[in-house]
Amino acid sequence: MLKGISPIISPELIKILMEMGHGDEICIGDGNFPAASMAKRLVRLDGHGVTEILDAILKLMPLDTYVEAPVALMQIVPGDTVDPVIWKDYERVIKENEGEKKIENVERFAFYERAKQCYAVVATGESALYANIILKKGVVK
Repeated sequence: MLKGISPIISPELIKILMEMGHGDEICIGDGNFPAASMAKRLVRLDGHGVTEILDAILKLMPLDTYVEAPVALMQIVPGDTVDPVIWKDYERVIKENEGEKKIENVERFAFYERAKQCYAVVATGESALYANIILKKGVVK
């Protein structure tokens, strides 16, 4: 254990966050996300939700300030009637940690392709639908 680091940040995840460079991306997937088949590097945090993992990561890792939208969400599939209320939680957590940041919505299959290019994918036990998020790492100042 270390001081000031959330206990949900596993040793494997902290190693990955430290290895990531400016512009590298990390995907946090909900319980339905095909994390194992998408990941170059897979971190399992099945007992936790995306919002708490997002908060813990953003306490350690800055978002990229050199891009228009350093955060991406999986867009709702046309015709799907899901209301992803968890997105409001994401907006709150991002604002608390990083201030106002633009969040882009990415079409489902384009999101999958982007996730495959991420430095790592975090698999969670999140039960909310459309709870997948990609973060682009910024510069530590």
